[in-house]
Amino acid sequence: MAKSMEPNRNQKNVTSSGTNIDEVKRQNANSGLSYNQAKELLAKQTAEREMAQNDYVHEVGKENL
Repeated sequence: MAKSMEPNRNQKNVTSSGTNIDEVKRQNANSGLSYNQAKELLAKQTAEREMAQNDYVHEVGKENL
């Protein structure tokens, strides 16, 4: 009888070194922002702050004319 290529549902999803893949994925999902997500968020916040400062400088400049 040939072995099935279907994984055994009772067996844990582990690497050859014994790392539980499902547990790593679960912990990664709960770890917060990735590096790229944090970088993107900071870029957006910086751009918004710079636009607000430019608007303020423009308004103050009009008042002084």
